[in-house]
Amino acid sequence: MSFRDLRNFTEMMSALGYSRLISMENFRTPNFTLVAEILIWLLKRYEPHMDIPTDVDTEPDRIFFIKAVAQFMATKAHIKLNTKRLYQADGYAVKEMLKITFVLYSAMKIKQMALGERVEEDNNKFKFDLVPRISDLKAARQLASEVTSKGASLYELLGKEVDLREMRTAAIARPLEVNETEKALRAATKEVLESVEKYKEMLINVVSDETSLDAKIEKKKQELERNRKRLQTLQSVRPAFMDEYEKIEEDLQKQYETFVEKVRNLCFLESQLDEYHGLELERFEEAKNTQRMMQHKLREEERELMRGSLKDEDSDMEVPDDEGSDSDIEESRPSKPRPARNGIMTGIGSHFIGTMQGADSDEVSAVKQLLYMTPSLDLLLILFA
Repeated sequence: MSFRDLRNFTEMMSALGYSRLISMENFRTPNFTLVAEILIWLLKRYEPHMDIPTDVDTEPDRIFFIKAVAQFMATKAHIKLNTKRLYQADGYAVKEMLKITFVLYSAMKIKQMALGERVEEDNNKFKFDLVPRISDLKAARQLASEVTSKGASLYELLGKEVDLREMRTAAIARPLEVNETEKALRAATKEVLESVEKYKEMLINVVSDETSLDAKIEKKKQELERNRKRLQTLQSVRPAFMDEYEKIEEDLQKQYETFVEKVRNLCFLESQLDEYHGLELERFEEAKNTQRMMQHKLREEERELMRGSLKDEDSDMEVPDDEGSDSDIEESRPSKPRPARNGIMTGIGSHFIGTMQGADSDEVSAVKQLLYMTPSLDLLLILFA
């Protein structure tokens, strides 16, 4: 037994109109009296005129009752019930009774839906505009007055039924006369012949209408054929501007191909330009590093030459130590070269230090001076190309 089955069973029974309130605690323990009462109510709801024994006091009576219920539902509703679970009268019996309850509940829902649809149809039926049906309303009023008058006359005639009954029985008992019968038959035959003639005239009119409609249809077919031929001729005629249109279309196709090719080339050139800029940047960095190394090397050579010249000439000039940064050396140098003692020429302000004894040539000294005065990449590339 599941809680959902028990809840659905109680809700369906209350929806079907079962008078007793069923609780979920009623089937915790076997309760055959309640199960039998519910089964009898369900069978009466399914078949009001069925006859089934309701005595469930003894065990044989209960067995016979359960068998009768299962047999009835199997033959009438084609629902197979488990008699063992029904006899247990606990939560498992709820699952079996739920089969019958579900059938009745579904039928009730279908009926309610059908009634709802019928009510909607009736509402839609009465939702119409009365303005175009004023004439029908007048006719209905006239018919209602006629019905009232006919009803009154019928009531008067029915009041005379007692007297007319004797006259009718006397007329029926009276023997028929051949002349009167023949006269009545002739009148009836005449009416039938008149109706036949009338229908023949109607048939003749129908034939004439048919011939006129056939003529109209034939005329419309001819017009349709003419219009089709005209359409074909219009489709076959080449417009005056078609040549110019095709020429412009060909030029447009060529221009589009040229445009696509130029865009492709432009993209390729842009990619090549980006690569070239990258290479140039790398070369610039390499040249800058090379320039820095050469400057450092020339400064070292300059210091070595200056130390050697001082040692050879036994000068009292102060030579800066190797320690310290290049910025400190440049700040300590004077702005203009000045003559030193013992014929030593110091060019600290001009970024070179040299002697007049021929350690370096004048061209090399000039190149060094230019390198330190204008440390640019272009001059370096020109001088050491």
